[in-house]
Amino acid sequence: NEISSPVAYLEGMRRRDLIAASAVLPAGLLAGEAMAGEDSPATAAPLSIAGVGLPVITEGRIRNYVFVSLRLHLGAGATAETLRVKEPYFRDALVRAAYRTPFTVANNWTVVDGAAVAASLMRAATTIAGRGKVARVEIVSQTPRRRTGVRAG
Repeated sequence: NEISSPVAYLEGMRRRDLIAASAVLPAGLLAGEAMAGEDSPATAAPLSIAGVGLPVITEGRIRNYVFVSLRLHLGAGATAETLRVKEPYFRDALVRAAYRTPFTVANNWTVVDGAAVAASLMRAATTIAGRGKVARVEIVSQTPRRRTGVRAG
């Protein structure tokens, strides 16, 4: 068969190259993903929860609010996308726990007890997300609503 023009010949070559590449490319990508998985284990990105207002309660009165930003480090089998849907439940559990048993630091109304906040949220995470889905809770920042007129200690 004689080709009538060089342009038709090149277009035929391009089509063949595209068809061949589309057959080879997915196999190469899968092999690359498998090799990357063997070299470095996939770690799930942590889930950030920003601006949860926790009350500082002393002597039965609300003295201040501290806005806490948290980072949930995910355990095996958990992804940020699946737990992002449950973020309102984490917020609700944390605020309810703060009113039930305040995370107050003695003589300081500008911070909350970070260890108590983390422990409370870890207990709630088992119920909300399931056992082992949240590996640990990290307090990223604490910002008090009022910085003046409070006890310092």
